Amino acid sequence: MLFLLVSTFGNISGSASHYLKRSKNLKFGLTLEDGYPEWHPASYPFQGILKLFFYREITGNSYRKLSGYHELASACGLDRIPDVSVLSRTWRNRFDKATREFVKRGAHLLVKNIHDFGPSVAGVRPKHEVTDSEERDSEKSENGEEQGTTFDDKEIFRTTRLAREHCFSPFDSGRADNSSYDDSRFFELQTFMGMVGCGTAQGAARFQYRRGKEYGPHGDTHLRAVKQFEANLLLDGFNAATNQLLSVIDSEVSFRRPVTVALDITTVPYFGNVEGMSMVSGTKDGEGRAFKFTTLSIVGQNIPLVLAVEPVRESSAWDNNPPNRIHRVVRRLVRKAKEHVPIEMVLCDREFDSMRVFQTLSNLNVDYLIPKRITSSERKAIEQMEQDSQDVAVESASVHVEQGSHAMQFLYVPSTKSDGTTVFATNARVRPEEAEAFCRRYSSRWQIENEYKSIKHDFLAKTSSKDYRVRLFYFVFAVLLYNIWRLTDFLLKAGADGEMDYAPVITAGECVELVSSALLPPD
Repeated sequence: MLFLLVSTFGNISGSASHYLKRSKNLKFGLTLEDGYPEWHPASYPFQGILKLFFYREITGNSYRKLSGYHELASACGLDRIPDVSVLSRTWRNRFDKATREFVKRGAHLLVKNIHDFGPSVAGVRPKHEVTDSEERDSEKSENGEEQGTTFDDKEIFRTTRLAREHCFSPFDSGRADNSSYDDSRFFELQTFMGMVGCGTAQGAARFQYRRGKEYGPHGDTHLRAVKQFEANLLLDGFNAATNQLLSVIDSEVSFRRPVTVALDITTVPYFGNVEGMSMVSGTKDGEGRAFKFTTLSIVGQNIPLVLAVEPVRESSAWDNNPPNRIHRVVRRLVRKAKEHVPIEMVLCDREFDSMRVFQTLSNLNVDYLIPKRITSSERKAIEQMEQDSQDVAVESASVHVEQGSHAMQFLYVPSTKSDGTTVFATNARVRPEEAEAFCRRYSSRWQIENEYKSIKHDFLAKTSSKDYRVRLFYFVFAVLLYNIWRLTDFLLKAGADGEMDYAPVITAGECVELVSSALLPPD
């Protein structure tokens, strides 16, 4: 393949882009494999995107510059040129290490041959750029600078199996011992469905095709087994799995100090008839319908994990649910989380702006930082700040509800999203000169938004079931897979003495596929 590439690229004349127009029939994919599985919704063909990256290495162009060369699309066999973020993600996630190395070595060899033997080609990068790059790579390899940050499949597979054993063992459907399939088969099928992003019937059929008809359960059998997991027992199982998971990393110093956690509510859309669906709620826009789940997650510099999950049961026009009592959900989540880790600070969004929530958190002996909805009293205070040319203000207040009372503060600080002012509520004692820096802690909540995206995109299987037991199981299982991903990433970093930062070294997709494989019985 490399000989074909080099010899063909040697026929370039005119410019690098002119060559690409003449090379549409190059079959890159015959040897190099697409890093995305067949079911991945990639909008760019592998052969075309591979040509584009060869062009980039030949010319030395940046992603930003490359994204502006729209005339390259037809030359590479693409409908359009990807934007910067897609280019970056493709290089990191779609191309494995061997493919990236192949592209760089092949393109750099071509650059050297053009400069050494001709012909002259406009747009080709200077020779010293590729030779200097190879020398730096060689020095890094000799000095061991990159050792400890690369993991082979065997190592990742072994670590994933360990994570799977700690997360799945606490769950028991209560089915008879002589059942045709044990629980692990259903866990494996559920993992597969989350991995391929399909529904139960299609997922079960595809799973049987891959593993054998006798190995995997039918879709209807799977749904019947899922319904055996009662809500309370399912959430207790998740709590036990979390405890086992944290025991694996309990020795790490990062969990010996109190942690910052974030509370949030996420939605899973529902499009069916709402009659008799007491667990379906309205959405913020007033138009949609959805199942809602509340999670409590570790954020900040610690390993990002979901410590607790609770369903949300709101009062709606189509049911007889009692008025919303989100403070009770908050109490259950924080109590569960405190069984596992000491909590220093709880971050919530405006959906939790409630005196009952404030008092509940105070009763649980944790600090909170929650943005407030702007009402007439806050507007009046902001107007006074503007008259006094103040950027920051701290206002003392107190909470008095049936659950108790406590002193608190409202912090008025410059908004990070606009030219206005944001108001936070907290029970911590903060001086005016500390207020702005203190409120920056709220920025770590962005991690939970990425968390929800990963849970729903990478781990949540599709279903149209109206049965809430199915909906809850699917969501809780997706959160479990997310935690396995994060635990696997943590163990890999710890084993390599790597830096414990937020960015993962193994992608969610890689982890899910390995979890599915790890569930197979050993030969």
